[in-house]
Amino acid sequence: MPAGRSEKTGTDFDALAASALARCDVLARCTEREGEITRTFLSPAMEECHDHIRGWMEDAGMTIGVDRAGNLRGYYADLELNEDAPRLIVASHLDTVPRAGCYDGILGVMLGLAMVEALDGRRLNFGVEVVGFSDEEGVRYGLPFIGSRAFIGKLLPPHLARRDADGVAMFAALDGYASAHPDVVSAAHHPQSRGYLEFHIEQGPVLEHAGLALGVVETIAGQSRAMLKFRGRAGHAGTTPMFLRRDALAAAAEWLVAVESAAAAMPGMVATTGQISCETGAANVIPGLVCCSLDVRHASDEMRHAAVQEFLATARSIAERRQIEVEHAIEYDQPAVGLDAGLIALADKAVLGAGVSPRHMTSGAGHDAMIVAARIPAAMIFLRNPGGISHHPDEAVLVEDVASALRAGLHFLHYFPDYLQNHLQRLTESEPDSCTT
Repeated sequence: MPAGRSEKTGTDFDALAASALARCDVLARCTEREGEITRTFLSPAMEECHDHIRGWMEDAGMTIGVDRAGNLRGYYADLELNEDAPRLIVASHLDTVPRAGCYDGILGVMLGLAMVEALDGRRLNFGVEVVGFSDEEGVRYGLPFIGSRAFIGKLLPPHLARRDADGVAMFAALDGYASAHPDVVSAAHHPQSRGYLEFHIEQGPVLEHAGLALGVVETIAGQSRAMLKFRGRAGHAGTTPMFLRRDALAAAAEWLVAVESAAAAMPGMVATTGQISCETGAANVIPGLVCCSLDVRHASDEMRHAAVQEFLATARSIAERRQIEVEHAIEYDQPAVGLDAGLIALADKAVLGAGVSPRHMTSGAGHDAMIVAARIPAAMIFLRNPGGISHHPDEAVLVEDVASALRAGLHFLHYFPDYLQNHLQRLTESEPDSCTT
């Protein structure tokens, strides 16, 4: 038996893995900017990307459509060829950040397609829907998860009123997209959607450090973002004695180091300042105003909120001691999302079946799964990301890890009927007078 081939099914996982990666390379050429990978919401590059994937899905025996949010959706029907059968959603996103790598989001969609191809025409007692979400990164409208928000009915009027850099409102862009695609369907998920699985590169170094190909996501970390302004007093760099200075940048720098030190002492906590601006920014002027960002993430909302308050209290203490002012504004607060316990257990079995010891992980990055989980039980499987580099052209993945992910995906399909039965039983027990499934 050739290496990489399953004795039970005859599936050549190595060949399918290599094909999935080759397709990622093809899609990398669907870009808005020559010489880099940039593909945003409803762009011509996204349309080109869809054209490639349509052909691959059709060859795999799927029915394909696009929805009103620009999501590409391929359905592989059950044994009875019934579109109203229970279904598993396998999905990720097809958009990118500017100057992206090949695999963030895109590999997850290609793995969903490869899972269907691995069935080689065999039908299951449930349907499989592979979805390529139109926007997860939020580049065009400054709002992430447009595709998955629409999928669960949470793309709201304030979102639709947003305008891009050219002044085009989101609702107008979506109306134009629907007009250009007369067969467009509702963006809402199918009412028989019973589970959601997302494969994604880790975007970090944990699996590589542990020597593991795959990990099972247990929680997607909550996130707080704030902007702080340190207001001191500008002055001449040569004539103002050190003891009379009200240096806003020195205060901000002290605070940044204090936040880094405090976060490092809190298990599971990450805190980052990725933006900083200084007025006036001249070499011979004591800075009078400094603005900086704060990004705090943790699996526990309670610990995250407590950390944010501690960091803000530290800023106030530093400002008081240095006789300057500080103010802050909380700009974003995303609760942590725990994924479905039943599907996590199923993913553990699937990963173990692929020959990998399951490792539970917290995702520090946001993913479509955290949005979908509000409506559909969700699970995520991470793939090792050599170097932990993502959102960058050097983003990488190993073909043998993709083969392992495919093996896990087929095991997931094998075990999913048991999950459906247990899920139905739980619903029956919790609602004895209901026929809801």
